[in-house]
Amino acid sequence: MNTKEYIEIEEKFGAHNYHPLDVVIEKGEGVWVWDVDGNKYLDCLAAYSAVNQGHCHPRIIKAMKEQAEKVTLTSRAFRNNQLPLLCKELCEMTGYEMVLPMNSGAEAVETALKAVRKWGYTIKKVPENQAEIIVCTNNFAGRTISIVSFSTEEQYKSGFGPLTPGYKVVKYGDVKDFEKAITPNTVAFIVEPIQGEGGVIVPPAGYLKQTYDLCKKNNILFVADEIQSGLGRSGKMFAFMYDDIKPDMVTIGKALSGGCYPVSAVLSSKDILGVFKPGDHGSTFGGNPLGCAVARESLKVLVEEGLIEKSHELGNYFRDKLNEIGSNLVKEIRGKGLFIGVELKPEAGGARKYCEGLKNLGVLCKETHDNVIRFAPPLVIKKEEIDWAVEQVKKVLV
Repeated sequence: MNTKEYIEIEEKFGAHNYHPLDVVIEKGEGVWVWDVDGNKYLDCLAAYSAVNQGHCHPRIIKAMKEQAEKVTLTSRAFRNNQLPLLCKELCEMTGYEMVLPMNSGAEAVETALKAVRKWGYTIKKVPENQAEIIVCTNNFAGRTISIVSFSTEEQYKSGFGPLTPGYKVVKYGDVKDFEKAITPNTVAFIVEPIQGEGGVIVPPAGYLKQTYDLCKKNNILFVADEIQSGLGRSGKMFAFMYDDIKPDMVTIGKALSGGCYPVSAVLSSKDILGVFKPGDHGSTFGGNPLGCAVARESLKVLVEEGLIEKSHELGNYFRDKLNEIGSNLVKEIRGKGLFIGVELKPEAGGARKYCEGLKNLGVLCKETHDNVIRFAPPLVIKKEEIDWAVEQVKKVLV
């Protein structure tokens, strides 16, 4: 079948909850993907940063095959020999004491929400059902009812009420607004060190450190949502490292499995994650041996192949090359590592048509917040591939 036929089938039988570019991918390798008609594309989205290690990385695929031939799922009713090793290796790699594994990024955030509330009631002694969590404008943490309840994107909430209470929204990057929102019932501040869906927004220098210090002063848990920005995407293991802080809790996912399997996790201390007792929280697939084996190898690939350092070096190179284009349509180019947002001016008429134009030239990227083109290729990309991509960008923006 060709592209048109596949699209017609999907439009007929699939729910219309996405608006993808009309490319039907059937194969991927490294930074390249091929569609069903044999056309080749440079992937500059990396499945929203889930494929940091590149498509179908041979080491990760090998680990996946080997584990799949042994055992894939035990549930948490029994123990398996991969979960303990993933928890140990994650703790040793990140400096945290305890890991709680889940599947999707949204599940990791839901786990964090439950943990900080329970911590608030059992440790901080906030009155029952009065816990408050501070979040930021333009946040994105997933699509569950609780998570969309604190979104500032009206479409994400429309038609899904009644929504979950207990959240205060403050302006991202505004320390004073954050400080004003603090009350004795505030249990946590959940923040993306770089907002991905919000448009690859990097907060002002010092913002994370100042809000972190306010959290310490007021006995509030600082929770970093690193599901997109973490695991090398920003040019460091975690984006919060640019501010020399250690959050009380970190949520990770996406690249934790190299795009090969849904795996996420919450990292924290024993004092915080220790509030969970057997029966409080769980997941049939969370911590399954297949996912854990894949995640273990994915983490090793990131570190052993120097992909985090590569992201830092090539991210600077990519942004410099994009700035050299000098397009009158561009308002700002921003980001850290290989996490780049190109914000277009209003007169450009939105980012979608430029993403479609790039697709036709063999570069896949996606618009976010209507007027931003997001570039986030797999971290295995090479300079010459960036050079080629920039030439295609130049063709659509000049």
